[in-house]
Amino acid sequence: MEKSFEPRPIESKWYARWEASDVFRPSGHGEPYCILLPPPNVTGTLHMGHAFQQTVMDMLIRYQRMRGMNTLWQVGTDHAGIATQKIVENQLAVESKTRHDLGREPFVERVWQWKDESGSTITNQMRRLGVAADWSRERFTMDEGLSAAVRKVFVDWYRAGLIYRGNRLVNWDPVLGTAVSDLEVNNVERDGHMWSIRYPVTGSDESVVVATTRPETMLGDVAVAVHPDDERYQKLIGKMLTLPLTGRQIPVIADDYVDKEFGTGCVKITPAHDFNDYAIGQRHKLTPIEIFTLDAKVNANAPAKYQGMDRYEARKVVLADLEAAGLLVETRPHKLQVPVSQRSDAVIEPMLTDQWFVDLTSDKQKDGRPGGRKAITEPALDAVRSGEVKFVPENWTTTYTQWLDNIQDWCISRQLWWGHRIPAWYDEAGNIFVGEDEADARKHATTAPVGALKQDEDVLDTWFSSALWPFSTLGWPANGPVKNERGDVVANWEADKIFLPSAVLVTGFDIIFFWVARMVMATKYFTGKVPFREVYINAIVRDAEGQKMSKSKGNTLDPLDLIDGIELEPLVEKSIKSLLIPQVREKVEKRIRKDYPSGIPAIGTDALRFTFAALASYSRTINFDIKRAEGYKAFCNKLWNAARFVLMNLPEGELPAPSGAPATEAERWILTRLKQTLGEVEQHFITYRFDLLAQALYEFTWNEFCDWFLELSKPALNGDDAAAAASTRHTLVVVLETVLRALHPIVPFITEEIWQSVAPKLGIKADGILQRSWPNASDMPADEAATAEIEWFKNVLSGIRRIRAEMNIAPGKTIPLLLADGDATDRARAAKFAAQISFLARVDAPQWIASGADEPAAAAAVVGSMRVLIPLAGLIDLSAEKTRLAKEIARIEGEIKKCENKLGNANFVANAPAEVVAQERQRIADWGTQATALREQMQKLG
Repeated sequence: MEKSFEPRPIESKWYARWEASDVFRPSGHGEPYCILLPPPNVTGTLHMGHAFQQTVMDMLIRYQRMRGMNTLWQVGTDHAGIATQKIVENQLAVESKTRHDLGREPFVERVWQWKDESGSTITNQMRRLGVAADWSRERFTMDEGLSAAVRKVFVDWYRAGLIYRGNRLVNWDPVLGTAVSDLEVNNVERDGHMWSIRYPVTGSDESVVVATTRPETMLGDVAVAVHPDDERYQKLIGKMLTLPLTGRQIPVIADDYVDKEFGTGCVKITPAHDFNDYAIGQRHKLTPIEIFTLDAKVNANAPAKYQGMDRYEARKVVLADLEAAGLLVETRPHKLQVPVSQRSDAVIEPMLTDQWFVDLTSDKQKDGRPGGRKAITEPALDAVRSGEVKFVPENWTTTYTQWLDNIQDWCISRQLWWGHRIPAWYDEAGNIFVGEDEADARKHATTAPVGALKQDEDVLDTWFSSALWPFSTLGWPANGPVKNERGDVVANWEADKIFLPSAVLVTGFDIIFFWVARMVMATKYFTGKVPFREVYINAIVRDAEGQKMSKSKGNTLDPLDLIDGIELEPLVEKSIKSLLIPQVREKVEKRIRKDYPSGIPAIGTDALRFTFAALASYSRTINFDIKRAEGYKAFCNKLWNAARFVLMNLPEGELPAPSGAPATEAERWILTRLKQTLGEVEQHFITYRFDLLAQALYEFTWNEFCDWFLELSKPALNGDDAAAAASTRHTLVVVLETVLRALHPIVPFITEEIWQSVAPKLGIKADGILQRSWPNASDMPADEAATAEIEWFKNVLSGIRRIRAEMNIAPGKTIPLLLADGDATDRARAAKFAAQISFLARVDAPQWIASGADEPAAAAAVVGSMRVLIPLAGLIDLSAEKTRLAKEIARIEGEIKKCENKLGNANFVANAPAEVVAQERQRIADWGTQATALREQMQKLG
């Protein structure tokens, strides 16, 4: 092994070897264990959320593979309809072209060309993270196999009456010219205004005042609503109003939706451009009036004066006209939530358009078949309510069920060219024919087409193909092997359906609605199985202060910059590159220079992964601090140096197997603690408490193995007892090899590198650490008596070292040691460990002070009922020792207070396990004994 740990050469070497050796493919042995990668956009790059999520998945896959499971991590990318089309359209814009200049087929060919050249960025970055994914089975949502699945699902649902075409209100992006999902819309707080407008009551001097943030939409008003119990407007219900600027007559209606206490209690109703208004319009059978074209200009349904104006230009003219007519009552500043398209930054316009929908709400179809509620939605609800699918943490179950209980039909069409084109054709009379291709559509037609057929121009929502991910990636619906464009077999439904349901889905809470629920719906309907047994909802990564990461704040971190490091100037340039507003660029640059004055140091992949593991609790968000990541780089260095110490103390060649049980109590103690730690780790894997898992392994590796056991091994390694030395060497390498296996799911690179040097010492023939089995805690010996002895010994050493450190006694100076009080067990242990105490603590042989004898002034530590004394004469300042004792007493009193607060909490005592309550009571007793001994020592010092 090299003297120092250098992550980069190790990482590049081992990942290439792993992938070339097919070590990530299913083994074909053991129970199936599958994880589905949430397919990242083919346009994407690795960000902190990806890195966190993929670290969790990789830990699970490696752990289960070592446990003997037949593991498959199914990976692939999503075609990302809007994002990908926008990238290629931007490229064309540089050439002063549009997609329409190319035509549909050449444009789609151009997109495929971009995908082939640039679409693997994120998967290559995933390799840098060390993911144990089966790349030989990588899928793409537009590959032929998945496209076949999409067509079949659409056709089957259509023929079952579960897909229909209708004119309904959708989120419309007027720049991209397509409907978009709620997930592609950000609600952004902006400074705006609230305008109050007077609507005259027809044939009367009366009027009502409505308040609106979008006065231009009044041109499409069809009613004004009031609450039915609002006494102010009771007499107006049913009367007509004259809509300002149009002269159109609209009714006053009563609806419970109206909040009497908000504003004037009167709400203008524009069903064609507001979702709440659309629902009211449906209830009252109001005919909506569309006033915008698809590019958000005023259309011919508005007065001629406004036609052709952009919606915001129309707003200015409408307000001026209202003011001129004396109908603009008030204008006041108002904070409002504006729906903005993630893809184009355009303000979303609710728009009535012809779209395709999946029926998720009706109980029955016209022919008596089950409607979408019973056929699709309820089975997905039942899967979670019955426990067939479980959420971790469990509270996300409520989020899932509440959404499905109140679900609306799903708009699945998009007005794009890149994506799965809807398999529907129209004849010249407008009749619809659906099939997997035109021939199939004609074959299943119930009436003869009129003239030629033309395929629908729209494509399917990207989430439609993603909903099929759990079974389409396994080869469904093909009967045999599915091959990619190179001819490699990537799936075979007959063989691969053993991986359905997958074991766990690791995903964020923000796509429970858009992806998780839809996968359950589709998989249940088409396979009869659930897509996964558990859904682990990972936290969202925020910065060290808990703020959302944002490029405009300058607090985003690139995982690869953390892995490789980046100097300040390249970091600044990278951070401000995509920012267009000078003030924002200046603010971001200032923050970067303040937070990272020397750039970002390289911490390596393993340290980054350990940081993510240590942060992965049940919290909704986690705060990422680069200083913590640097701490886990120190952990990797500690492990590396410990391994070098062990190897340097071993003879050449393979170690002979020991003839008997471990010779020393230190060996039996470390093996007992290893067994306990592995038991904890296995339980934390089951409950997805990766933070506790990482903490247990960190504490054992750093504190007990690297610090204590390596120290405790030195007396045996340097002593005259050859049997004890040989036994200790063997235990050192056995524990190290076991620790490497236990750490491997978190830090795969460093553990593989060290293991390759350690394994031959034990005669292990496996090619790599991932081929070794997970260490079985139940097979390991435990020696509680030895553990009690060593814990006593550790406490004595810790007490002496604490006094030396706090009193500034030189580490190399040998000092006297006195022992007082205690019992027969303390005396026996002191005699047994006398040589080791002297060797490791740099003290003279310990001497006991007889009961009642005069004691010299001394610094003290307490171990149980025994006092450990370091005489003050010539070593320690009396005043400094009194100060130290006072601090130690205050610390112990604080610990006692914590325990008392727990026991004073009735909920804790009632709900905590009995052994935990008993442990807290014992802690109070032990702390009390120590505090008493220290107070007595303080009195003896005067």
